[in-house]
Amino acid sequence: MDGTGERSLPEPGSQDSRADDDIEIVVNVGGVRQVLYGDLLSRYPETRLAELIHCLAGGYDTIFSLCDDYDPGKREFYFDRDPDAFKCVIEVYYFGEVHMKKGICPICFKNEMDFWKVDLKFLDDCCKSHLSEKREELEEIARRVQLILDDLGVDTAEGRWQRCQKCVWKFLEKPESSCPARVVAVLSFLLILVSSVVMCMGTIPELQVLDAEGNRVEHPTLENVETACIGWFTLEYLLRLFSSPNKLHFALSFMNIVDVLAILPFYVSLTLTHLGARMMELTNVQQAVQALRIMRIARIFKLARHSSGLQTLTYALKRSFKELGLLLMYLAVGIFVFSALGYTMEQSHPETLFKSIPQSFWWAIITMTTVGYGDIYPKTTLGKLNAAISFLCGVIAIALPIHPIINNFVRYYNKQRVLETAARHELELMELNSSTAGEGKAGGSRGDLDHLPPEPAGKEDPSWSSRLKLSHSDTFIPLLTEEKHHRTRLQSCK
Repeated sequence: MDGTGERSLPEPGSQDSRADDDIEIVVNVGGVRQVLYGDLLSRYPETRLAELIHCLAGGYDTIFSLCDDYDPGKREFYFDRDPDAFKCVIEVYYFGEVHMKKGICPICFKNEMDFWKVDLKFLDDCCKSHLSEKREELEEIARRVQLILDDLGVDTAEGRWQRCQKCVWKFLEKPESSCPARVVAVLSFLLILVSSVVMCMGTIPELQVLDAEGNRVEHPTLENVETACIGWFTLEYLLRLFSSPNKLHFALSFMNIVDVLAILPFYVSLTLTHLGARMMELTNVQQAVQALRIMRIARIFKLARHSSGLQTLTYALKRSFKELGLLLMYLAVGIFVFSALGYTMEQSHPETLFKSIPQSFWWAIITMTTVGYGDIYPKTTLGKLNAAISFLCGVIAIALPIHPIINNFVRYYNKQRVLETAARHELELMELNSSTAGEGKAGGSRGDLDHLPPEPAGKEDPSWSSRLKLSHSDTFIPLLTEEKHHRTRLQSCK
């Protein structure tokens, strides 16, 4: 019993099991002092705070295995932890669940829960989803850092062919690795544009020539330019395929399938032109070649390999399938309803353009999307009123899902920029830590406990107390010193 009449932690050997509920625990977390009671902490006996009730019986070894410092005069436990996170963790004793405050790093909060020995099952579901998202971001950062380290590192155990394969892969897949790689990436980008422009110019009648049969074909110069571009694309694809670490994954990748679709029609049409005439009629060969030449438009999608904006747009559309589905559902319902109403209302007019409900679908589509070609239009008053309502509903139906799609695009774009910055900062931190590794550590180790002098009786020794802080923190974070002006990951997150 202390002088205030309240029961605090008893001396070793003086407490009993029935008196645990009356014990008063004083903790100081990051400078924030809080008084807790045994009946509250006993609800979860496996937690660190509950273990403080009986820690005095084990002596200072047991005490300092649970806290950073202990004041025997005030009987106050000190923890060098985040006080804001502690305020959230302490809620488990009152409400049986934990909610993470806004602005706290989820990974750091998980570490705080692990330190206080509070199970993650007490974390609310909304906070768990936030934690999972942050964990995925850290895994992505680690993956990017590992890729950069793999590019920088040289494995002496690798053979000459493996080193050459790795060099070619980095040269073609990572333009930022060197200046020549950047030049090749720009050249590939320009050839994609040239190939697309040549494909369009080849359809201009003024630039076409007549062949022996009198048919219009592309100009030979344009064909030569396209052949040169296809040759570059083929060489690039084969080199990337042979140097790929995982050839099956490379072949099944979406962008690489696009590359094949952009290259394959040229060789198939070339084969049909020279060999197909012997197996089928010339007319069928020409039709097949013309159909394959249409597939050349797939090469425009090769631009996505060199454009982060197109990749972001693809990801945003992939993540917006639900919103796009809602948009299509709204339009489908509106098209069916307004086409049926338009057909019914226009039947009284002798010169009606609405011959059937399926034919009216086209009118409903171009009206709800506010295109309005004018090939089909209502002529009655009720039909015009129905058309006005249809395009107003179409504007509303299209505008509703647009905002979530834009949010997905902006969120993913910003996330990619943050991940790239975080990966660079991680590399800088690793380089800084490696350069200062030989200078010594800021804090002591737990082994220093064996060399500590006994606690001075009757008064506190500041040096003894400070040594305990450095020696007995099982999660000690080095503080900023004059020699080290960088921050640790946990301090940066806070």
